[in-house]
Amino acid sequence: MQQQTTKSYYDTQRKWYAIDASGKNIGRVATQIAILLQGKHKPQYTPHTDLGDFVIVYNCSDVVCNSTDKTYYRHSGRIGSLKQRTFAEQMAVSPEQVMTLAVKRMLKRGPLGNKMITKLKCYRGNHPHEAQMPITIDLVRGKQLAEVINDSTDR
Repeated sequence: MQQQTTKSYYDTQRKWYAIDASGKNIGRVATQIAILLQGKHKPQYTPHTDLGDFVIVYNCSDVVCNSTDKTYYRHSGRIGSLKQRTFAEQMAVSPEQVMTLAVKRMLKRGPLGNKMITKLKCYRGNHPHEAQMPITIDLVRGKQLAEVINDSTDR
């Protein structure tokens, strides 16, 4: 019987991708980011290894949510300490956290998901990661992520 060999965590070549979130739906952007963070766009993807790339999301303050009843809850564990904020209130306080939470809830729970979410960098305006030379991805509705990545790397 032949054994399957998987690519090691240390052998992976990680790319940097930059995504402009202004005017885009938060859920649609978050799903594409989750795919990039997990490495599902790569042919050597395996669910138990972290093969994902780094993702920079900028202009998070301009993201759109079509739902009117989106509420964020947090609880300290003490009785009667449940706090809640609407989407608009949370965007006024921290739009980066809104995007991070949307992506984090799409990833695996546990140590592997925690490692994946550290490769996500969210910013209100422009990002300071020009030294990493990120590949800018323009997410177009109806286009597969692999097509978008191939189009952006061909330029």
